[in-house]
Amino acid sequence: MGEAELIKHTNQLLINAVIIIYGDAASDELATCIAADIAHYWNEAQGKVMIRKQQFNVRFNITGACDRSLTPLTVYENTDPRNNYFRIEEYAAGNISFVDGLNSNTGYLKLDNLLHDSTTAAHEFGHTLGLDHPHTLDIRGKGRPGIMYPRGTIVDHIYQYDANALPGSNGGTINPAFRKVLQKDIDELRLHKLDFNDAGRAMVGSFTSIWHDRHQQ
Repeated sequence: MGEAELIKHTNQLLINAVIIIYGDAASDELATCIAADIAHYWNEAQGKVMIRKQQFNVRFNITGACDRSLTPLTVYENTDPRNNYFRIEEYAAGNISFVDGLNSNTGYLKLDNLLHDSTTAAHEFGHTLGLDHPHTLDIRGKGRPGIMYPRGTIVDHIYQYDANALPGSNGGTINPAFRKVLQKDIDELRLHKLDFNDAGRAMVGSFTSIWHDRHQQ
């Protein structure tokens, strides 16, 4: 989730978001890293959008914070569209990270999923902005996979965990480190459809406001 901001004199459309993390594995350093990863992958696309016959450069302004004193009430009562709340733990039920649906501002992230250039944070952020997984999950011959392709997608061998593995076998599916935000991903955000107010601001996504307790093994 975030807040879009039109800056007409510089032809920029900013997507402002704050990633607030909590939980046993959360730290100030990790918050900074998550925010930097999201900004890096989404800005790497150098996205563009046409709004009211004017072309804007889409830029993502992402900051991170670790709130060790965060309470469920703070999450429930938040009204700032920039704020996203994610619990970070070493263990997650199902061994996966997730957000609370498309267009959301809350979720639960597994620490190991965030490491090793996994692009997980950027992928989950895409869900918070309303993007789903693509329907076709065998994209051999289509080149580098976009950011929203999930683990298990069948890709060209150079984008697999093991380039020598048979497609679909152990090691023969997408290595998330190869995912990349493409202009197509920017297009699917449908930013030109946002309802901007007189100040040139609009909400991207919506409030789920769910507090997550730590999963028990």
